[in-house]
Amino acid sequence: MAEPFDSAPVRDYLLGLQQRIVGAFEAEDGKAFLSDGWTRPPGGALEGDGLSRLVEQGHVFERAGCNFSHVKGKKLPPSATQHRPELAGAPFEALGVSLVMHPRNPHVPTVHMNVRMFAALPEGQPPVSWFGGGMDLTPYYGVEEDAKHFHRCCRDALAPFGDDKYPRFKQWCDEYFFLKHRGEARGVGGVFFDDFAELGFERSFAMMRAVGDAFVPAYLPIVQRRRATSHGEREREFQLYRRGRYVEFNLVFDRGTHFGLQSGGRTESILMSMPPLVTWRYDWAPEPGSAEARLYSDFLPVRDWLA
Repeated sequence: MAEPFDSAPVRDYLLGLQQRIVGAFEAEDGKAFLSDGWTRPPGGALEGDGLSRLVEQGHVFERAGCNFSHVKGKKLPPSATQHRPELAGAPFEALGVSLVMHPRNPHVPTVHMNVRMFAALPEGQPPVSWFGGGMDLTPYYGVEEDAKHFHRCCRDALAPFGDDKYPRFKQWCDEYFFLKHRGEARGVGGVFFDDFAELGFERSFAMMRAVGDAFVPAYLPIVQRRRATSHGEREREFQLYRRGRYVEFNLVFDRGTHFGLQSGGRTESILMSMPPLVTWRYDWAPEPGSAEARLYSDFLPVRDWLA
């Protein structure tokens, strides 16, 4: 008989990570994040609980959220088994912390981070577990110092787990956070990994923790450097325009969004990543030589930020 799966250590880490992140950015913003706990009782297709932490109309962040969720389901949805078809339809358990922060100042980048664990529990067989996660930076006005700092933190977090991890997961991030219909990257990337178990449970879990722990030192110094940068209506309009790319990616391509909606997750928490204000323009392009054009020419094309 298969041993029962114990997710308690992962749950404890993720709840602690959420609290540390929220504490750091509450202190930076000056406005408290609201706490919205939720549960899904046993008996339905999906059961479990979660905690959404969110601030809207803050001093630094127009909208920022950091969500924890822990759900159990009777049948893995297609978005979770596209690389593991043999597990399709198995009961599952999924835990994760996911965050997106949309700043007020156009010179502060938007950021995304997610760390998660899945366990498929096929009847009469050992559990099959894997980890995923990463973080990526989406500037509106690129700054080389910021992009290099962010990538350096990602590299250093992964270094104890093998020299191959940062370049491999950076490439994965560059390929994943790409708007195929526009032929355009979402931002300057970072790292991304999914379906990861090759180091065994304990080391793979440790690698996921290293990525989660690196988030605050990767992003908070950038916020502190750029939050008071002067800007006007032109910069604000460009920020809202570029936010449209964020919406397009999350709704069309993002596996986490698809998993949440397909599995019957809590819609408000799943769509927390959407910016509060966004615009689209028809067939628009920045003026040649402008700061806006430099985002496209110097920051969105894939490059080695640590060269």
